[in-house]
Amino acid sequence: MAHKNKSNYSPYKARQEARGNFSPSNMGRHKKPELIYELNEANDRLADVFRNHGFDMVNHEQRMQLAHFYRLLMLNQEKENFTRLLKLRDVAIKHFIDSIIILKYTKLQFPLLDVGTGPGFPGIPLKIMLPEEKILLGEGVQRRVEFLKHVRSEMKLQNLDILGRNINQHCMYPVNGAITRAVEDIGNTLGNVISCLQTGGRVYFMKGPGVDPEIKAFKETEWSEYYKLVEDVAYTLPQTPHERRLVVYEKIKNKPLPEEDEGEELLFDELSGDEKRRWAKYT
Repeated sequence: MAHKNKSNYSPYKARQEARGNFSPSNMGRHKKPELIYELNEANDRLADVFRNHGFDMVNHEQRMQLAHFYRLLMLNQEKENFTRLLKLRDVAIKHFIDSIIILKYTKLQFPLLDVGTGPGFPGIPLKIMLPEEKILLGEGVQRRVEFLKHVRSEMKLQNLDILGRNINQHCMYPVNGAITRAVEDIGNTLGNVISCLQTGGRVYFMKGPGVDPEIKAFKETEWSEYYKLVEDVAYTLPQTPHERRLVVYEKIKNKPLPEEDEGEELLFDELSGDEKRRWAKYT
């Protein structure tokens, strides 16, 4: 993900170790897809998956874009380890539906910053569903940044900015929402977006069912006075056993801006003149 939690603890690695699936000797290895469907067949198969899972939010044009994104993801998986999901059905359910389904349960606020987007989740599926809205993808790993630029260019996605850096409290570009599927804990993420999120802005956490310890731990952090919990929705991905929790915090007051961090440089990709002037107000 775009940034690590301060404790250096990875819930994903812990789960894999418990299952016996993770070891240092496996680091750097990744599987390649055995089959990559052509665009039209990928579109047809996505239609079948969405229909079979009672997921009717996606129209034909949006589904074609998701099929295009699937192909770009799989073609680049040949040389990069962007996802462990290599079958179209798994990508459709655990990436596409998982990213988009929150539109059923909450109203997103824009501009929206996707913190630790990786290869573009949930930001790119959300951009496909909401093409007129402003979305920013925050990612600190350069090879993923280059992939995101490639996707934006190939798919001709508009009003989509790419922030080639880790998001932390020195990032002050103003947004009204932040969203993340990253494994970093709630407290760290809320601290990292404290300077860029405007008062009244919301942070949307796409979590698994076992998120209660993170919610409890956040109350003891230095950031707790700046946020309040406003939504906590439990749901399952349709026609699957996969349980999810959407946890939403609202920023209720500002924190004094941090001192300038000369070691950090914010790399905005292709900002417009108006956006640069807007950014200049906060630097």
